[in-house]
Amino acid sequence: MQENKKKQILLVGNPNVGKSTVFNALCNKKQKTGNYAGVTVASHSGNYTYKNEEVEVIDLPGSYSVYPSSEDEAIFSKFLIEEQKNYAGVVYILEALSLKRGLLLFQQIQDLGIPMILVVNQIDQAERRGITIDIRKFSDALGIKIIQTNAKEQLGIDEIREAVLNNGFVKTDKTSFEIPNEHKDFIHKLAAHKGIENEYKAWMSLSLGSDVVKIASIKDMMNEPDSKSLVPKRLQVQETVRRYQNVDKILADVISKKAQFKELLTEKLDKVLVHKVWGYVVFMMILLVIFQSVFFLAEYPMNWIDDFFSWLAAFTGEHLPEGPINSLISNGIVPGIGGIVVFAPQIGILLYFLYLLEDSGYMARVVFLMDRLLRPFGLNGKSIVPLVSGTACAIPAVISTRNIENVRERLLTILVTPFMTCSARLPVYSIIIGLIISEGSFLGIKYKALVLMGMYLLGFLVALFSAAILKRFIKNEGKTYLVMDLPAYKKPLFGYDLKMVLGKVWEFVTGAGKIIFIVSIIIWFLSYFGPKQKPEQFVATNVELDHSYLAKMGKGIEPLIEPLGYDWKMGVGILTSFVAREVFVGTMSTLYSLEDDAPEVKVIDKMRRDVKPDGSKVFSFATGISVLLFYAFAMQCVSTLAVVYRETKSWKWTGFQVAMMTGLAYFVSLIAYQILK
Repeated sequence: MQENKKKQILLVGNPNVGKSTVFNALCNKKQKTGNYAGVTVASHSGNYTYKNEEVEVIDLPGSYSVYPSSEDEAIFSKFLIEEQKNYAGVVYILEALSLKRGLLLFQQIQDLGIPMILVVNQIDQAERRGITIDIRKFSDALGIKIIQTNAKEQLGIDEIREAVLNNGFVKTDKTSFEIPNEHKDFIHKLAAHKGIENEYKAWMSLSLGSDVVKIASIKDMMNEPDSKSLVPKRLQVQETVRRYQNVDKILADVISKKAQFKELLTEKLDKVLVHKVWGYVVFMMILLVIFQSVFFLAEYPMNWIDDFFSWLAAFTGEHLPEGPINSLISNGIVPGIGGIVVFAPQIGILLYFLYLLEDSGYMARVVFLMDRLLRPFGLNGKSIVPLVSGTACAIPAVISTRNIENVRERLLTILVTPFMTCSARLPVYSIIIGLIISEGSFLGIKYKALVLMGMYLLGFLVALFSAAILKRFIKNEGKTYLVMDLPAYKKPLFGYDLKMVLGKVWEFVTGAGKIIFIVSIIIWFLSYFGPKQKPEQFVATNVELDHSYLAKMGKGIEPLIEPLGYDWKMGVGILTSFVAREVFVGTMSTLYSLEDDAPEVKVIDKMRRDVKPDGSKVFSFATGISVLLFYAFAMQCVSTLAVVYRETKSWKWTGFQVAMMTGLAYFVSLIAYQILK
């Protein structure tokens, strides 16, 4: 007996209308939301149960039209049309402040004969701007009942669930778009030939252009003038113009605005925040505040975490029976995992600020502002979305390039995004900056915060410089323009964003913790035993670290890394961090715990007092700068490599990216150390 399938619905709308927020509210999920296009670049699914009915919600990427201009829109159109028999209907989200823009896609879906529930989100925002929407007239004009929501406040969510439960999806027979007279005969023939009952679907397949080359038999029915007039892009423009004329007539009778409504805070702020000079100044000041907070606010929780793991290492070392297990846990696993967990507060603070900026609407201004700056480098404003996302993690950042229409600009963005300082680099930067930079401050801003901000800016500048060089070798496929609506500023949901951050930090800790756990065991094993050790000594005692298999391996690569100022332990850290950058810190924590019998001493203090055979510091200023530069440029993340290949489908570009970034990292670190030593 076949099991009954759960009801499936699609969540659809333009970018930046609160679709992901509605998804989170319906499914009690923690999907990231933002106030700019491109946050959702692949379909996400979630489930909820309401009155004993289980419903699967598919959150499709935001789109402005059924005609895709980028890969995320292609995902949307493909799913919407090809999976129609699998879902019960579409929940369409309109934003009250952008009804005209949203109604284009709404009418296209309506004309395809797809059942829909219409939701108008954030009507309160429109009222604050003096805009009144007559919901009754609006509903009558569209031929569909309207549900009003404020998704961030959870208002109207149960009404959506109730409508889905009662199968309140409306399918209209009349179409809002009339096929132009000059194309009607051909569309009738095409629909009959392909067995399409819906004439607009036949028009759409023609306007997409994907089917034109596959209907040679139909071409025999066309006369020459018809053939020349059937240019897909022209058909799309023709449809769009006619639809907007229809939308204007509807909205003229539905919307009323208060005369001489006073200028709102959004307009006042935008005079400064998107200004061609002051906009950048404000952005830099915001970044300074964030990086100051990363060190200042995180100091106490980091000390608490560090003290806890030092105590745990000492406790396990004292209470576990002497032998390999004691050494593995107290000197290997506990210090290794503690070396990563200690940086969770800094990562959390950084992500929290980024989420607040996205949630408030400011990041949309950054996209707009950066378009002017990025153009000369072969990128556009939409490239800033993956570049900014890359400060959290390069993997979703690379995926978010699907929002970029131009193929060259998308490829350039994919190739340079890994230069952005991701959260995995933050532990490396923090521990090295802590080793080589003093506790002083300049104008109240800590030197450490300034250096950390410098590392983030360095990554951004190198990304731009690389794009400027690469654009000369990658063929351009036409000019593109950034067209976007700037959303109104909104009060961030501080509690909701905090929950999101805690979830992301937990993902980081558990994800990195699994890797560190495995790496710590491998490092401990290779450090506990040595080539000169006799078999009967394997369990009884361990060798000195300098005589272990690990030291032998590390010293084997020392000639290659010595010109950069690194010893064999740092070489081992670099090798293990090719799995993930943050593993470097866990590896160093494990190595210094294995070498030192004082578990109560912090790892950073052990690293600070470590010296070379000639008495000089292992982590000198020159060596520290070399390490910072190496990790700023090196491509050390297997997962990022995998996603780059998946998005480009090219081993050539993936291999080129690895070679380019690793070669640049080695060369710059070498020059820096040789100059500063």
